[in-house]
Amino acid sequence: MTLELGPDDKRMRLRYAGTCRRCGATLSSGSEAIYERATKTVRCEQCSSLTEAHSGTAGASARREHERRRDRREERIRTEHPKLGGLILALTDDPQSTRAWQQGAVGEELLAHRLGDLPEAFRVLHDRRIPGTRANIDHIAIGSHGVWVIDAKRYKGKRPTLHVTGGILRPRVESLRVDGRDRTKLVDGVRSQVARVKTAIADDAVPVHGALCFIDADWPLIGGSFTIDDVLVTWPRNLIKRMTEDSTTPIDTDTIHARLARAFPTA
Repeated sequence: MTLELGPDDKRMRLRYAGTCRRCGATLSSGSEAIYERATKTVRCEQCSSLTEAHSGTAGASARREHERRRDRREERIRTEHPKLGGLILALTDDPQSTRAWQQGAVGEELLAHRLGDLPEAFRVLHDRRIPGTRANIDHIAIGSHGVWVIDAKRYKGKRPTLHVTGGILRPRVESLRVDGRDRTKLVDGVRSQVARVKTAIADDAVPVHGALCFIDADWPLIGGSFTIDDVLVTWPRNLIKRMTEDSTTPIDTDTIHARLARAFPTA
């Protein structure tokens, strides 16, 4: 939605330098900004024109990577086999490493659709690039009681479980297993993303939670969801339930949203 001027807002050219209330950007004297009479503060033009388009498109970068790999394979086969290239492509599938990107894009899109069930007060950013790396964050949801960093995974028909070793005589070690295979690196990835989001917010009073959300997984009828290294492992419906539980002091949603949109551009 567009952040329109409210009844207590006034567009003006600043006589003195200031700081945007929402994103913390420095505003030089002479620049145009919005003065909020109610709070006696200013906000920058970018925050005032922030729209849903800046939220990003779920799965966009994964789809581009899938298309890039698919097109490169097609070009290679047609070059190597000028006469039979079309037939080879028709009779063979893309390798799993290529199909995985399409599967990932679908997972992000499905979760984005489910996140649309969140209350209107939430702000959600999709497919955000982590500057200085080739990685991205699937979804960042900002609610009045905290921020959620969400990694979507589509492991259709497979069951995520918490595997524990050790105990009384040995150190307790927890790992994430999906159909028996160790996938703990997925948890480590979310923890790294959470750390980057906390750094971008730069406010210890704002809770930041991490979640691995498995789409179309084989969850048991009772239980199933668990937490490992402070990362929630769950499914969409349960994730939304947890996200809407009020348990902390309310935060300034618009300010945090604008700050994170600047820190993590669309991928």
